[in-house]
Amino acid sequence: MNEIEILTRLRHKNLVSLYGCTSRHSQGLLLVYEFIPNGTIADHLHGDWANPCLLTWPIRMNIAIETASALAYLHASDIIHRDVKTSNILLDNNFCVKVADFGLSRLFPTDVTHVSTAPQGTPGYVDPEYHQCYQLTDKSDVYSFGVVLIELISSMPAVDISRHKHEINLANLAINRIQKQAIDELVDPCLGFHSDEEVKRTATSVAELAFLCLQQIKEMRPSMDVVLEELQRIKSGECKPENLTREDDDDKKELKSMQQPPPSPPHSEESALLKNIKLPPSPISVTENWISNDTTPNVSN
Repeated sequence: MNEIEILTRLRHKNLVSLYGCTSRHSQGLLLVYEFIPNGTIADHLHGDWANPCLLTWPIRMNIAIETASALAYLHASDIIHRDVKTSNILLDNNFCVKVADFGLSRLFPTDVTHVSTAPQGTPGYVDPEYHQCYQLTDKSDVYSFGVVLIELISSMPAVDISRHKHEINLANLAINRIQKQAIDELVDPCLGFHSDEEVKRTATSVAELAFLCLQQIKEMRPSMDVVLEELQRIKSGECKPENLTREDDDDKKELKSMQQPPPSPPHSEESALLKNIKLPPSPISVTENWISNDTTPNVSN
């Protein structure tokens, strides 16, 4: 019923469409969605259909932009998805995005700063501040989207217990590599990071943007509107506009205030690409026990 209430008020090309449902008086409630034939991002990156080289970097950039567009639209509609992850992002035969699964989504009143609720979501994607403080905001989706960006860059799953204990969560691994200015160790070798300068430029910029999305303190994360604009700017190769729109002024000032040149080795090309980013402490990932590998509440209602 939550999905019905939310999806009946939404129309966006990158959101899955709800066609109808059975009556609430039926024995079982049946939801009918449009059919999306090409699986999920997770399927193609590290699932049953995994062939990372099939997802070229331009395709991944388009996936990131379309997903950000869908989430920005949700936030503008006062809705927080609350379960943003690669297995909830469907792909059609042209690899166009359809964001799905609104079972955990929440309507977000316009006159409040947050909604207090027991943390829900999927391990590896849950906003650490939401997990600790029980305060859900639109920046919780931004954190989860940051993990999605890192998955698109690396082709690695959000959680992998075969990795080093401090890097089981992909967010921790990514923060570590970016702080060490070792983005080349993060990027999927299939993408041509070392052989294609355009891939190197854009993948590095996307990694820097993901770094900002993954900040532990929600106020340090950009809004989805700003994330979408930055992704579009990265793809086009344009410089950041000098004249900020009033709507996004605060968020962009916040981004600008976080950027200052750190010391870097004089002959490091990767260091030069990262020269404008300030490196705050790594975010604290969710490390407590969870009920299952699928979407589950952390606290029973």
